[in-house]
Amino acid sequence: MKTRTRGFLLVAIVGVLSALLIFYHFFMQGMIASMMASQQRPAIAVSAVKAVSGTWTPGIDAVGTAKASLGADIAVEASGVVKAVAFVANQKATAGTLLVQIDDTVEQADLISAEANIKLAQAEVDRVQALVRRGASPQATLDNAIANSETARATYAKLKAVLDQKAIQAPFDGVVGVPRVVVGQYVTVGTVVVTLQDVDRILVDFTVPEQSAALLQKGQVVKFGVTAEAMDFTGTLTGFDPKVNPQNRLISAQALIDAPDGKILPGQFVRVRVELPQEQNIVSVPETAVVPSLYGDYVFKIVSEPPQDGAQAREIARQTFVKVGRRTANRVEIVEGLAADDVVVVAGQNRIQSGAAVTVADDVVPSKPKSNGSAP
Repeated sequence: MKTRTRGFLLVAIVGVLSALLIFYHFFMQGMIASMMASQQRPAIAVSAVKAVSGTWTPGIDAVGTAKASLGADIAVEASGVVKAVAFVANQKATAGTLLVQIDDTVEQADLISAEANIKLAQAEVDRVQALVRRGASPQATLDNAIANSETARATYAKLKAVLDQKAIQAPFDGVVGVPRVVVGQYVTVGTVVVTLQDVDRILVDFTVPEQSAALLQKGQVVKFGVTAEAMDFTGTLTGFDPKVNPQNRLISAQALIDAPDGKILPGQFVRVRVELPQEQNIVSVPETAVVPSLYGDYVFKIVSEPPQDGAQAREIARQTFVKVGRRTANRVEIVEGLAADDVVVVAGQNRIQSGAAVTVADDVVPSKPKSNGSAP
């Protein structure tokens, strides 16, 4: 009997201890949860700017190829040995400047002979004319003398033309390149001796989509640059094809840059932006503020959360889906989803989720886009 009583007592003690352990476990969990709930997570530093409403200059962006308004590879027109190279690389040459002289010793001698033949033929014409006036010579003799005189003049003109071809001159003002021949070299017709480019006026060939055809007008302002962020040069649209290329559905256009200061060279790829009429009251944000996703583009808009239960007011980042429109080099038009003066995150989005507490710190990234208070 005593043994059975002791067994019941032992079971009761174990049950009480188990109940106390279970109570303690759930009590501690509740205390921890309560403490965690009462503590606010630390705010995450982000960089942010205001969405602005201002003037927007839309445009047609393209990539083009530069070429000189006047440019040519100067070639030999008459064979011979190079007698002199009269220029140095990158020299500015005016129209008529001698560039290369081909040996013309033989042609010079032939020209002297041709001059003598002209004088002799003219003297024969004068003598026969005197005889014809006296009736001592038939008219046919005079006609033959005149024909011989014209033949002599033609021979002289031909020799003079060949002589001029051996003095290779600049056909227009420009900058010469590197000499491609040397003194003493024998050159044939078609041998290129140098390239000559007028780099003070640069033409740019580019293409635009067929949807932009109605927006093109001759004389429009066109911006140019080596990169999309540095459109430092201004020109004008000189013309475009009145048809669409059926192979690629593009329209070929051409623009002219005045005085590019040698920073854009023929053959170089350049960024092109045909500027369209300005529009007012367009809301835009820096390009880095917009985050693309499978469900659409969104931004993190910073809103103030009112204080609760004695806690301080906080700034919260709310994921906001937006409808984007046109783009420039560093800004995006917002068609729907934002209003002017809304504050959006532009750096640090990868560290936050919707509803996260944030603090604005301009030094989150060194290259944070700066807003000047107006859209581009």
